[in-house]
Amino acid sequence: MPARPLPLRAAGALLALTTAAIGSPVAASPPRTSFSAPGGDVAAPSDVPWVWPVGGARTIVEPYRAPEHRYGAGHRGMDLTAAGVVVAPAAGIVAFAGRIADRGVLTIDHGDGYVITLEPVASTLVPGDAVGAGTPIGEVASGGHAPGGALHVGVRLDGEYLNPLPLFGAVPRAILYPCCEGAP
Repeated sequence: MPARPLPLRAAGALLALTTAAIGSPVAASPPRTSFSAPGGDVAAPSDVPWVWPVGGARTIVEPYRAPEHRYGAGHRGMDLTAAGVVVAPAAGIVAFAGRIADRGVLTIDHGDGYVITLEPVASTLVPGDAVGAGTPIGEVASGGHAPGGALHVGVRLDGEYLNPLPLFGAVPRAILYPCCEGAP
């Protein structure tokens, strides 16, 4: 089954961002407010690229892997090397703060359909708290599926998971698929 295309807003964001290699430090590009995409220009969150949730050198230890279908196997986010303070990547409202299974989870609604979940995070924030881009929101904790010393970053757009990397000003490594059945 072919990979499901990204929602139009996310696909547009992929067209206008800089490159970064998986497993290497990544950097952000200048802010943009709209992107050209098939079907017309689409709005992006007002503060794309987002602020990285952790400072210092960042290495992606586990990249986003899209599932083949809504309930299929995959990795619905990226895991970054991390320690210490975690900051809000963009302005928003805390939607959830608490423990799920064995880890602290923090979810922020950034508006325009964008919601980020960070884990494991120890935070004193509560649902309804407003946060600004770059505002400290907690500290990297332990637990969960991410390896020790890593922060899981998952992003949904209108309820659908997408690769968070473009929101931080980077383009994920391309994966080529065959275009057509029976093509030479």
